[in-house]
Amino acid sequence: MRLLVIEDDPLIARSLEHALAPLGNTVEAFATRAEARAALAHDCFDLVLLDLGLPDGDGLELLAELRDRGDTTPVLILTARDAVDDRVSGLDLGADDYLAKPFSIAELEARVRALLRRSQQRSDNRLRHGPLAFDPATGSASLEEAPLELPRRELLLVEGLLLHAGSIAPREALERRLFGFDEVGTNALEVYVSRLRKRLKGSGLRIRTFRGLGYRLEDDAG
Repeated sequence: MRLLVIEDDPLIARSLEHALAPLGNTVEAFATRAEARAALAHDCFDLVLLDLGLPDGDGLELLAELRDRGDTTPVLILTARDAVDDRVSGLDLGADDYLAKPFSIAELEARVRALLRRSQQRSDNRLRHGPLAFDPATGSASLEEAPLELPRRELLLVEGLLLHAGSIAPREALERRLFGFDEVGTNALEVYVSRLRKRLKGSGLRIRTFRGLGYRLEDDAG
């Protein structure tokens, strides 16, 4: 999944990235409200982890801005403010969950998995389409129930396609998932799509190209 961490404490931000990235997530971290606002205005994320005490303003104001413009991205508030009134304010403004500092990394990981499941209306952690599956909790993929050993970016591509299975996965969203905010060549994404196509050959699945739009994972007969 693609996660946005908004946290001004560099130690906590690094800890969050170290905990969540190995689970198959791409983690982008920003320390200010202005940086996070710019990232959210130009990109899509699967989950936002939001600190409230930011150096250039209150995180609750950023949350209110998101919800006011109809952005339904799940938001998990991470903050030292643990009073009941603070929790109520955050939840009433549209936060999906609230975790007070200090917190257990294991609990954080479980809450992240639960929010992602809920946002995608899944009963478990796995994303599936036909014989292809991806488990965000372990960062692993399988094809016809057999482990599918893939490099990290191919795993991210599998995840991105499965999140949009049956519909077009936007090219820009896939590029951000695989490469973050790094500059990439015009054919960088195609290289990974081509590699994944070869791995799926004979599985009954194909990756269909929609020029100028993106890619869709679909059945060969579709």
